Amino acid sequence: DNNTFGFESWDAFFTREFQDNVRPLDLTADIVHACESAPLQYPVSNVQLTDNFMGKNQAYSLQNMLDNDPLATKFVGGTVYQAFLSALSYHKWVCPIDGTIVQITPVPGTYYSENMYQGFFGGKPDPAAPNLSQPYIASLAARLLIFIQADNAAIGLMCFIAIGMAEVSSCEAFVKEGQHVKRGDPLGTFHFGGSSHCLVFGPNVKLNWIGLPPKGDKRWDDWENLSNYHVKSGLATVS
Repeated sequence: DNNTFGFESWDAFFTREFQDNVRPLDLTADIVHACESAPLQYPVSNVQLTDNFMGKNQAYSLQNMLDNDPLATKFVGGTVYQAFLSALSYHKWVCPIDGTIVQITPVPGTYYSENMYQGFFGGKPDPAAPNLSQPYIASLAARLLIFIQADNAAIGLMCFIAIGMAEVSSCEAFVKEGQHVKRGDPLGTFHFGGSSHCLVFGPNVKLNWIGLPPKGDKRWDDWENLSNYHVKSGLATVS
């Protein structure tokens, strides 16, 4: 069918497979981009166990993001990287590191929730309500937590958080607890629409970001102008 390019549904387009070699794996990076996505803000360090995610600054609150899991304490003082998958982005995720799947936790959550300081009451009206509320919905929206113990001791335990936005709640894991994975291996997928995701690292992980604008760069003032980084491309090295 020339109108659908061979896809049987909108979801089939979202969850399509890339052809071989379209997204090569960057083996020089210790951590690769888990999703085809645009970074939301410069990675946030010194995140706290509990914080005011409902405030204007939408702080990351680990206990809320990780659904009160006891493992949340291991990330206090650590770093959160968050990036946005638009409705036209490739919606499958890959493993960002080499390691072992420790735990997979689906978390029921909200739909169409937005931070009260965003939307049409914010300084930059957001007709797609969740777009400027992504740190906020990281604590509230339907999501999937995948804890991974890295082979690299300098990374240790990390968590991948798949976050449904607006009506999106289908977060499907392709891996199982106890499974060993490599960078670039299939991890899971969103279904139907645009979404967000976070990578959460512990306090002792020294991350050297690859290709991100420096902290304070004016490009972070309007993240929607930032282009997608390719899935499997280098995100960071550790030291």
